[in-house]
Amino acid sequence: MSDQDALTPRVFLMRHGETEWAKSGRYTGTTDVELTLEGTAQVFSAARMVVGAGKLLDPSRLAHIFVSPRKRARKTFELLMSSPSSGAANCKVTYTEDIAEWDYGNYEGLREEEIRTLRKTRGLDQEREWDIWRDGCEGGESMQQVSNRLDRLISQIREIQRPCMNGGKPADVLLVAHGLILRCFFKRWLGLSVDSRLSMILAPGAIVVLSYKKNNMSEPAFHVGIALPFAEESEKA
Repeated sequence: MSDQDALTPRVFLMRHGETEWAKSGRYTGTTDVELTLEGTAQVFSAARMVVGAGKLLDPSRLAHIFVSPRKRARKTFELLMSSPSSGAANCKVTYTEDIAEWDYGNYEGLREEEIRTLRKTRGLDQEREWDIWRDGCEGGESMQQVSNRLDRLISQIREIQRPCMNGGKPADVLLVAHGLILRCFFKRWLGLSVDSRLSMILAPGAIVVLSYKKNNMSEPAFHVGIALPFAEESEKA
């Protein structure tokens, strides 16, 4: 990694591994579902490739880990940091509803086409199609409620990282959560509204890296591409 990368704190976003509901396109918010065998394999693969001393996600550089309290996220975190050599046992871990999946309310367990049909039978969306980013969920969370809790978490993360912007102690942060809420977090990190038109794909078990441009707390950014640590660094681990 570059000298600049070594100085600038990062935030890693990891989506939990595959579940049967996610696989079938069902909106999964508060319901606790298990990872599939494929989902478990996805997390193990990610852990093997990117977690460890000298690797992209180096536990020795983690200052704090935030995990959604939902079972699928907790299990993903456990699998990701399951190696005794990961060093995660020495890191502060917080399970928080602030990074739980969007509460889908009446739409829990439904597929998108089922939600659209349900809303139209109730006389909704006559002039424009339903957009969860903008319209939220009946009986669940609104865009503003989601924004409020993510902004609260972002403020907490920046307080952790603020004293470490110029090469102080390591202050990377890891979030283990869900597909939709992590994409919302991505937008809020950049100062964008949750309903901003920004198409994103975040596959189960995928990892996103956020940071700050020019080592400046007032310029939150994301890595379009990131240079991986040199092979010899990983081999020393």
